[in-house]
Amino acid sequence: MVYDLLIRNANVLDGSGAAHFRADVAIQGERICAIGAMPYATATTIIDANERYLAPGFIDVHTHDDTNVIRVPEMLPKLTQGVTTVVVGNCGISASPVTLASEVPDPMNLLGKLEDFRYPSFADYANAVDAAQPSINVAALVGHTSLRSQVMDSFARPASAAEITKMEVLLRQALEEGALGLSSGLAYRNAISAPTTEMAPLVAAVGKSGGVYTTHLRDEFAGLLGPWTKRLPPLVMAKCR
Repeated sequence: MVYDLLIRNANVLDGSGAAHFRADVAIQGERICAIGAMPYATATTIIDANERYLAPGFIDVHTHDDTNVIRVPEMLPKLTQGVTTVVVGNCGISASPVTLASEVPDPMNLLGKLEDFRYPSFADYANAVDAAQPSINVAALVGHTSLRSQVMDSFARPASAAEITKMEVLLRQALEEGALGLSSGLAYRNAISAPTTEMAPLVAAVGKSGGVYTTHLRDEFAGLLGPWTKRLPPLVMAKCR
């Protein structure tokens, strides 16, 4: 059989946590179809790894590449480091489902300029990613602050019951259209006013869909060292100082 690609003499790390092992790796189409000693195999393209390490692509789980994957689909800064999948929509900010009429509020401006927020539904965003054909895979969360930006006139207060319902509708639609889950940045100025009563229905919707919820805790730095340093033995405490 003639493979599409054959990588010879690689130190393979298979992602299981086991030690690396020497092997050849054969690829046909988009799938690895053989791993092992294949001295007589041939391929359209043969790469001699020369005992370099070969590993599955890395997943960068905390990125703000929401619009980068569309504007610069080559994504060379990630691809050249072995990253083949990015998770976007972190920290409560996402490019969808969002349309903005004027300025981009902080910290959503981390994702781009006003013209970058043109995806009123998650499906619109997913279609734009598909059209851009980025060189890496994209998994997307929906940002809580981004949801707030669509239904509230001010971030400096809790959402009303009606506003929470509107956010829940947007979130459920996004989850149905392929969003991975919800993120929040409760430590940030434009979400810190959101109480538990605002978050609970949204997180419940994520749980019901089988999605994930990630967050910057409202008080993630408060008392972080206190409970732990009190338990450390004197010698370790001395080293900490």
